[in-house]
Amino acid sequence: MSATPTVLVIRHLLFEDLGIFAPVLIESGYRIDYVDAGIDRIDPDAVYDADLLVVLGGPIGVGDQRAYPYLTDEIAAIAERIDRGLPTLGVCLGAQLIAAALGAAVEPTGRIEIGYAPLTFADVPDNPLAMLGQVPVLHWHGDQFAIPDGARLLASTPGFPHQAFDYGPAVLALQFHLEADHDRIEQWLIGHAHELATNGIDPAAIRADAGRYGPQLADHAREVFAAWLRSAGAPGTTRGTSAAIPC
Repeated sequence: MSATPTVLVIRHLLFEDLGIFAPVLIESGYRIDYVDAGIDRIDPDAVYDADLLVVLGGPIGVGDQRAYPYLTDEIAAIAERIDRGLPTLGVCLGAQLIAAALGAAVEPTGRIEIGYAPLTFADVPDNPLAMLGQVPVLHWHGDQFAIPDGARLLASTPGFPHQAFDYGPAVLALQFHLEADHDRIEQWLIGHAHELATNGIDPAAIRADAGRYGPQLADHAREVFAAWLRSAGAPGTTRGTSAAIPC
């Protein structure tokens, strides 16, 4: 690993990027390298060598490996990285890929959860998500993961009881989108227009909620992300300290 800490980001849609997490990483001294799944090769050595791995969301699923075979490569590389105890964060599809890498089932539910809604937090010690409070977060999913053996359930909603888990201090999996930049929500509404129309969801409602909840959520999300980086022992942070959180 180089003197400059690196974050390798596996991206499945161009507009589903690091969003508000990027400034936290830049201010912590990270170099950000994107790998666009399906275009760039999933290089196992690059996945292992990165100081931090972030696997982002997308409209495909774990069950689509035959149609999108690079998902199989992702799961294998994630599994090896987790075995090595290296900091790894998954969001939405990324969380589902982490679950699959840990041997847990990931399946379509036949329903969807799209829009802003609060979470219920599991009563576990040092829940890394608790500082979100009751601020609604952005949901955009239809599949659900089982909680892997050895992992802790962290959050739920009434329709999707498995919203997040951690696996030791170095692995965090989020079904919802803390990273989404509310100032760029229009990219999501355009990019997922067909899904919204198919499910009878008014984009105006999501647009309004992004304006209503987005700024406060962004502040809390940055705190959660920076605190998790510290607890995971990621470079540029000090494990277990209360250092100032970059914004």
